[in-house]
Amino acid sequence: MGGAPSTPRKTGGDDDVSVAEYLITTFVGEKSFPLASDFWNKLLELPLSSRWPSDRVHQACELFTKSNGYTRHLSKLLIHLSWCLQELLQASDDQASSTYKKAVNATYIASVFLKHLIENGKSSDSLEELHLSLDESEPVPHGFVMDQDIQNFVMHSVLSFIGSTEVSPNSYVLHQELLNFMIVAMSTQLLSGPSPGPRDANPFIDAAMAQEKSLVCLAVRRLLLNYISRHRTPPNAKTYLYSDGDSPGILERVGSAAATFVLLPLNYLVNNSGDGSKNPLAECSLHVLLILTNYHKPIMSDESMTDKSDDSATSDSVSKGHVFSSGNSFSKALANARDVEFDRSDVEGNAYPGPHVRIPFASLFDTLGICLADEGAVLLLYSLLQGNSDFKEYVLVRTDLDTMLMPILETLYNASKRTSSNQIYMMLIVLLILSQDSSFNSSIHKMILPSVPWYKEHLLHQTSLGSLMVIILIRTVQHNLSKLRDVYLQTTCLATLANMAPHAHHLSAYASQRLVSLFYMLSRKYNKLSELTGEKQRSIKISLAGEGDGFCEDLAAELQIFTDFLRLVLDILNAVLTYALPRNPEIVYAIMHRQEVFQPFKNHPRFHELVENIYTVLDFFNSRLDSQRSDREWSVQKVLQFIINNCRSWRGEGMKMFTQLHFSYEQESHPEEFFIPYVWQLAFSRCGFSFNPDAINLFPVPQQVEKQIEDGRGEEVEEGKEKKVQELIEQRIVLDT
Repeated sequence: MGGAPSTPRKTGGDDDVSVAEYLITTFVGEKSFPLASDFWNKLLELPLSSRWPSDRVHQACELFTKSNGYTRHLSKLLIHLSWCLQELLQASDDQASSTYKKAVNATYIASVFLKHLIENGKSSDSLEELHLSLDESEPVPHGFVMDQDIQNFVMHSVLSFIGSTEVSPNSYVLHQELLNFMIVAMSTQLLSGPSPGPRDANPFIDAAMAQEKSLVCLAVRRLLLNYISRHRTPPNAKTYLYSDGDSPGILERVGSAAATFVLLPLNYLVNNSGDGSKNPLAECSLHVLLILTNYHKPIMSDESMTDKSDDSATSDSVSKGHVFSSGNSFSKALANARDVEFDRSDVEGNAYPGPHVRIPFASLFDTLGICLADEGAVLLLYSLLQGNSDFKEYVLVRTDLDTMLMPILETLYNASKRTSSNQIYMMLIVLLILSQDSSFNSSIHKMILPSVPWYKEHLLHQTSLGSLMVIILIRTVQHNLSKLRDVYLQTTCLATLANMAPHAHHLSAYASQRLVSLFYMLSRKYNKLSELTGEKQRSIKISLAGEGDGFCEDLAAELQIFTDFLRLVLDILNAVLTYALPRNPEIVYAIMHRQEVFQPFKNHPRFHELVENIYTVLDFFNSRLDSQRSDREWSVQKVLQFIINNCRSWRGEGMKMFTQLHFSYEQESHPEEFFIPYVWQLAFSRCGFSFNPDAINLFPVPQQVEKQIEDGRGEEVEEGKEKKVQELIEQRIVLDT
């Protein structure tokens, strides 16, 4: 025991395959090889062009599951991976070639077997099957500390290499494999429910959170730079991967240049049915960053941990009053990232204590603008605007806001075409956050767009960016009004419009018409609900007492929602007329053209005070128009010119001044319940990462939903999911007082 196994002579061709099969079979067998055994060198020096059928890989994983508890080969492989990475950080280019190959092999082999252990484990709350420790009788090489946590040891080495090593043609493949390994190692989150609990076992991601701040900052910086740089797979890396002459290798056939060690075929680790990415390193870097920055570790206080002998206690029974967050160093590093070209603290003298991330904000802004059709980019933008005041300020002072806004508005315009509801939510929240700033609301009206080719309903020529934003927000509301399944979406759109209203400048004719049409649409729905509610209440009085109360309550709740919507639209119109009328003759024309839609609400007890200002404006312009009506024929252009001329004499006399509405976004108290499942769903869809669907508890997967539909529970599951998301996102919009 402890010696290296003898291996067949390497003569190329089939002999390489037999050597690879022999060494892997030995690795998953029952014989334990100590850390210092030469077996590990032989295993990790296998040629990268070796192949092995997927059925043999699965068989090897099953054998490894049974033997690893005794051999501890996973822990030993992770230690060798760490040693390889440490050696690479100190080696010269001439010395690095052999170690680099070993590191790539160690990373990929570890990823395959670790993934199988995680997704097929019996105990999701302890992950004992990983056996992340060495046997006490294990001979330990000089310099290795026996009682150190292996997960901490390997994550320190992985993050050190990623953070300290530039991505180059020579290091590209290893960077890619290490990111794949991190996703695999952190996939223990998939085994837990959507609400993180103190007893959830996530050894690798917890180890990452425990690293020193300087290392965390290096890793976050590298992940952001990878995303910004968008490295393509270098030609020499492809040659390195596809080394089987001119014939396509197994990697090429499954459509990815991301994997490397094909002794265990790529399609065992990733889902080859997913769309390939032109920038796999950038995609993986983004999703590793999102997983890390959105991680949440609840910790029980001493009071809640006093009685551990109660077997009936579960994570669900732990009171949230006794649980607190351990903090997230990666989230803090992202929130404190600074621009490499300008740091506000350098000027103000309020330097952020300790190490921090410095990245080129200009390049990050441009990259996000290019990629905002992707959900991951939207989530990163949200994280930066919500948490990083420096980046938010940088965005607000940019003069080319169309770079960022146009992709968002176009995606919202095409929202019915396979756009996820989560992506729509995040984009609307981004717009709401930006609209909280008055300078943003002013500047978007000064930027003129020559054309908007993707907008098909109306020709938009020489339209301001602000007018386009108003048009798209109103269109989003109108497309969702018929179902009323998402009150939050409507509220977010209207809150953003309310923030923009006082700063409107030369609102286009089409945007003005859409705003009045929105009021008309809401008023029709309100009147219909009012009639239904009245009829139902009268019928209940005639019928048996209490019959139909539930339906009546639902009608009353829906009526209240549309009452609030209608008042909010009236507030928006009031804000434009009160604070920006001389600059917006088109809104005056639109109101005059459709003034009959406001008549039913002129004396309405719930709306009359808001409609009163609209009639003050109508009376002012109507009276002047009537005095000149007999003198000429009035065309649209003449009426508009008349309004423009009379706007100069408008002084706002008789207008009631209402408090200017200002809405802000506040993240709800447990955002991790929304974001952790969301970022993992993105990792699945964009990184091609596959996982045993039966083991996933973090979110419903298609196979589970299909089975539940077959069982007759599919509709209930979808409704429950929708209700859960609604609970997580409601109460995020706050009216500032």
